[in-house]
Amino acid sequence: MFENLTVFQKRFEELNQRLYDPASAADPQAYAELMKEYKGLQPIVEKYNEYLAAVKAEEEARSMLQESGLEKELRELAEEELSEAKDAIEKTSEELKILLLPKDPNDDKNVIVEIRGGAGGEEAALFSAVLFRMYTMYAEQKHWKMELLNVNETELGGYKEISFMITGEGAYSRLKYESGVHRVQRVPETETQGRIHTSTATVAIMPEVEDVEIEINPADLQIDTYRASGAGGQKVNKTSSAIRITHLPTGLVVECQDERSQYKNKDKAMKVLRSRLYQIEQEKQDVEIAENRRSQVGTGDRSERIRTYNYPQGRMTDHRIGLTLYRLEDLLNGNLDEVIDALTAADRAAQLEKASEA
Repeated sequence: MFENLTVFQKRFEELNQRLYDPASAADPQAYAELMKEYKGLQPIVEKYNEYLAAVKAEEEARSMLQESGLEKELRELAEEELSEAKDAIEKTSEELKILLLPKDPNDDKNVIVEIRGGAGGEEAALFSAVLFRMYTMYAEQKHWKMELLNVNETELGGYKEISFMITGEGAYSRLKYESGVHRVQRVPETETQGRIHTSTATVAIMPEVEDVEIEINPADLQIDTYRASGAGGQKVNKTSSAIRITHLPTGLVVECQDERSQYKNKDKAMKVLRSRLYQIEQEKQDVEIAENRRSQVGTGDRSERIRTYNYPQGRMTDHRIGLTLYRLEDLLNGNLDEVIDALTAADRAAQLEKASEA
């Protein structure tokens, strides 16, 4: 089944030798590319070696059982080893199939996260702040760097909109399933009669895009400057350093006022604009793909209600995979790995099913 994987083994060994060659280290960019390819192949080759070891163990056990006059104890031992080898072959085969699935080309990229308050007014803005805290705490656990891009804060400390960049290995691969509408059910602090309100916030996860991936014609941009302001009109900056960029062909508007430098705000705004335009192109492709693959996970459909956070019950439910966990506070403190692992597994299962049908 995996005979062609010897090609990966040979390439892995070749890369290993080249990485130890001083000549490769002389060119940092080339060395980084080699290391990236090496790390990409490493889990596949290691799992393939496990698979080969299990196949060899099975052959040896079968060979022993075919010997005539084998003592009872040795026969029992060989039968046990044969059973263990079969289990190992089945397990490593499935793991190899997953490792050999086509990789999302954006998985290694940094991400731009945008959170917007939806239905529910001030309560939706406050919930946006809760989600922002959740993702920043998760980023801290992963030792990723977080950088604010734009903040539109309310007087009560919520966010009408907040955008930020998360930089770190595997950021997009872990966070990409968070795109969509997040719903909260709780009693707002301003509610005097203890009634549960339902509010929503929208999360968009976009891979950071390099200049070469999205070409933007400067003539298509309208760039305005203005004075940044905080909640309640509080002045953040006395100079016109805030930037608003309008992409005329699409009507997309991006604002950035986090930095005191107009140049830095413009640079950040352009990063967000590139990522939004890239996302539009991706969504066009996703529509075509969706006709053939109806997966609940990884579609990136921002209009879909993906998750509910129910405070009275201490419950979080992810509607795409039917996962319900009764430890809401723990999850809101950034302990999201169980949810993200389940979403990743569901997406891989859908891909394997599609591959088997092809």
